[in-house]
Amino acid sequence: MLVLIVGSSGVGKDTLLLAARDQLAGDNRFRFVRRVITRPPGMLGEEYDSLTAQEFDLVRESGGFALAWRAHGLHYGIPADVTLDIAQGRIVVANVSRSLVAEAADRFPVRVIEIRAPADLIARRLAARGREDAVDVARRLARQVELPLPVERDIVVNDGTVAEGTRRLVAALTRAASDAPPG
Repeated sequence: MLVLIVGSSGVGKDTLLLAARDQLAGDNRFRFVRRVITRPPGMLGEEYDSLTAQEFDLVRESGGFALAWRAHGLHYGIPADVTLDIAQGRIVVANVSRSLVAEAADRFPVRVIEIRAPADLIARRLAARGREDAVDVARRLARQVELPLPVERDIVVNDGTVAEGTRRLVAALTRAASDAPPG
C-alpha cells in the first residue's frame, strides 16, 4: 500500500515524518520514501535528493519515477522502485501534493493521511522557515485542494508538541498497516 502524507505547507509534515520514520525504524513493514526535488541541496527541514530541472526531466523520461508533479515552481518525484515494495506488501510512506492523490489512487492501493494545523500556527511556521515572503505565505495559506473521494483517509492534527504529533501519525500509520492487503 502507498500511504500518501498530504497537507498544506507549514503543517509539519516533514518534521512528523522524520520522527515517525525514526520511531518505526525497526519495523520492516514500512518504507519512508526520500523525495527527489529540483531544489538546491541541503535546505533544512526535509531530507531529499536534489536534481537540476534537466536531470529531473531525464530521470522522468527514463521511467525513474513512480509519481512526479510540479508545485511551487519545483519538480518533485517519488522513485520508481517503490512499486516493487508495494508489490511485496510493504507500506510505502510518501509526502506528496494533494493534487496527486487521484493519479496515485488510479495506479496503486492508497491510503491518505492528511496532516492539519490551525492557520495561525501554519503562518508562524512558514514565516519561521524563511523560504517565502509574506505574499507567498498568504498564497500558501489560501491554497485549497479537495481530496478525491472515496479514498481511505485519516486526519492527524499537528497542533501540539512534535512528540504528540508523531504519536498521532504513528497511530495512523499502524492502522494503515493493519488494513493493508497482503502482498
